[in-house]
Amino acid sequence: MTDTELPEPYEETLEAIRYTADVVLVTDDGQIALVERRWDPFEGQHALPGGHVDEKETSRKAASRELFEEAGVPVAPADLVQLGVFDEPDRDPRGRYVTVVYLARVPAGTVLQAGDDARTATWWPLKSLPPLAFDHADILEAVADSIA
Repeated sequence: MTDTELPEPYEETLEAIRYTADVVLVTDDGQIALVERRWDPFEGQHALPGGHVDEKETSRKAASRELFEEAGVPVAPADLVQLGVFDEPDRDPRGRYVTVVYLARVPAGTVLQAGDDARTATWWPLKSLPPLAFDHADILEAVADSIA
């Protein structure tokens, strides 16, 4: 076996790891943008805007694209601030997902426009959020100091 080969039992247990990007979109008066999911898993529940990173795309570019597709808010990739990486093995019921979470700040009164796979896009007070899909409540708790 060479240094680049994996032992056979390890190869057999590997599952696909999916790469995603999410955005914590915050107004200067403390509102958080959430989208209502149109599809399973968690159909009808609220989540941070985000989604899969496409081939030949960075997570930062994916975050910018997904934010626009799901909430109608254009934010340049360069204006996104990385908050962290979340990779708990059971964070998504579809399998193993690793997400990079970004922060974007916009003025109060910024209009949200649901699109793509979001039923609605709505501003919520940070201190009064609905139950959230996936581990998004845990993400917001982990990055609370960065968004306050």
